[in-house]
Amino acid sequence: MEEKIRQVFRPADLSAYSLRERLTIRLAAGAFYLLIKAVGRTVKFETAGAKHLEDVRADGKTPIYAVWHDRIFLGTYYLRDRRIVVITSQSFDGEYIARFLTRFGFGTARGSSTRGGVGALVEMIRLVKRGFATAFTIDGPKGPRYVAKSGACLLAKKTGQPILPFLVEAERFTTVGSWDKLQIPKPFTRAKFFYGEPFYVPADASDDELEEKRAELQSRLDELVELGKQWRESIK
Repeated sequence: MEEKIRQVFRPADLSAYSLRERLTIRLAAGAFYLLIKAVGRTVKFETAGAKHLEDVRADGKTPIYAVWHDRIFLGTYYLRDRRIVVITSQSFDGEYIARFLTRFGFGTARGSSTRGGVGALVEMIRLVKRGFATAFTIDGPKGPRYVAKSGACLLAKKTGQPILPFLVEAERFTTVGSWDKLQIPKPFTRAKFFYGEPFYVPADASDDELEEKRAELQSRLDELVELGKQWRESIK
């Protein structure tokens, strides 16, 4: 594996930060890693729609995963060790997020909708062409909550790979008071991972057609949220 790709799958250098900042980043990364791993190992998962992923692979394609930001806790655990590349922000918070993600076997391209986004998208295009799956928290990094952005659709247009929406629904969880109302599953809960139907964005899609695809992604993720609610209600 070439050096540039190896760098995607290992923690970034922290020499630009102060000693205190470096310690904070490492401690935060370690704490999140241990929390997600400890809780995730207790969760009993079910899976729905796995055929959608199988169909993508059978067609020789590489999925572009898309999920709402509030479901990243269990999404990170469920999709661990699959060499999936995600975009993480070029910020202090982005540093510790990137570090615990790499410990779960994810790669990271640095950037966001507000900082370094174009460069990160170019990096994602390069990695997709090398055969790596990618993932987007589609309403991140700062919302609005449950409003899809266009990053995944742009990547699909540039690479010819399908967008694969997904959702993780926990039976029991607590909600953090953040903009996304992040869901933290309770230990030993049940959870269901829903794969949505994949779809493509034409390489010659106009701006209007790209907006239609963004709206389609929005609709598909909204449908998965509803399916998750129905499943949770059915097991009460």
